[in-house]
Amino acid sequence: MLQQIIDRRLSGKNKSVGNRERFLRRHKEQIREAVRRAVDGRGIRDMERGEDVHIPKKDLAEPVFGHGEGGVREVVRPGNSEHVKGDRIPKPQGGQGQGGSQASDSGEGEDDFVFHLSKEEFMQVFFDDLALPNMERTQLAETPEWKSHRAGFTNDGTPTNLHVVRSMRGALGRRIALAMGKRREVSELELELAELKKQDQNNHEVQRLVMETEAHIELLRERIAGIPFLDPIDLRFRSRVRVPVPTSRAVMFCLMDVSGSMDEARKDLAKRFFILLYLFLTRHYDKIDVVFIRHHTQAQEVDEQNFFHATETGGTVVSSALVLMEEIIRARYSPSEWNIYGAQASDGDNWHHDSGRCREILSEQLLPLCRYFAYVQVADAEQNLWEEYSKLTETCAHFAMKKAVEVNEIYPVFRELFKKEGAPA
Repeated sequence: MLQQIIDRRLSGKNKSVGNRERFLRRHKEQIREAVRRAVDGRGIRDMERGEDVHIPKKDLAEPVFGHGEGGVREVVRPGNSEHVKGDRIPKPQGGQGQGGSQASDSGEGEDDFVFHLSKEEFMQVFFDDLALPNMERTQLAETPEWKSHRAGFTNDGTPTNLHVVRSMRGALGRRIALAMGKRREVSELELELAELKKQDQNNHEVQRLVMETEAHIELLRERIAGIPFLDPIDLRFRSRVRVPVPTSRAVMFCLMDVSGSMDEARKDLAKRFFILLYLFLTRHYDKIDVVFIRHHTQAQEVDEQNFFHATETGGTVVSSALVLMEEIIRARYSPSEWNIYGAQASDGDNWHHDSGRCREILSEQLLPLCRYFAYVQVADAEQNLWEEYSKLTETCAHFAMKKAVEVNEIYPVFRELFKKEGAPA
């Protein structure tokens, strides 16, 4: 019975994925610069769309070796009226293009190479050299995190894990092994048949032997043809085993000031910063919790929708958010099992008796629990909260603070706060 194997595993429409990835790696700096320019000219809601990237044609040129004419050559130039036999003619000098403001009807050139970054490629470059600082593997949790590792091959599995090459190699070896003895016997019988046919064909005994030999040969050939091309025992599937690994669970606390001093422009800056942070966290980390806290005189834990779109406002007591953050950490996020991070955005305007308390809460209660804490001020004036937080930068290496007072400053500030260790600025 004839058997066939058809590979129906899905593959991407782009058959040159490997070449495209190598191209992106080769021109990484130019692509990154194009992404930075694109970010400056688009809104936060358009952050995840793709982008066209222009690369000058000269930057795509590859070095080649050529053989010049060289030596002394004799050339006949018909219609010559300037030179006689024996004159040495210098090589023509390389011409330089003459620029000008007038249009020309001659000359040619090449446009820049243009290609489109997909949404996924754009976001990959956008967040390429960013990471949560000081991330560490913690202990094995009660429900451990499992990681899959390759473990050779097995005889059963799902079609998506089928290893075609090994399966076909096993089938070929099986067919060779099962048919080898029969093919050898066929060869021997064919030699005997040839000898019998040389004898007297009128002899009944010779005729009988010829017929028996031919029938035996035909039977052996049928048995060889009956060996399955592919048998279930030939199939080989990639095997993977799950092993427990230390978890790298992390939680990010997002603290946003929504008091009366935070006008719409400042709230917009704060929201842009947190949207970037949220996109970064959800795209790069599978095991991460995000806790949203809004505050005016009182702090409240809210969901994502209310954090970005609620309109509630009031006075300013920043310490209420820090106190709530500590309470949530004590209740739900043990520092021995979680990497804890904090990001705070405010205009720096705070009740003057409260700023010193904010610094104390950070230095004595929160920073010892956190891997990293970032403060972004969306106003230029350095008020009492900025002054108090500035004292922490001298003693706490995992505390950072920046200003972002214009829309085009959000992205550079974000990258500065969360760039990978050792990555260029």
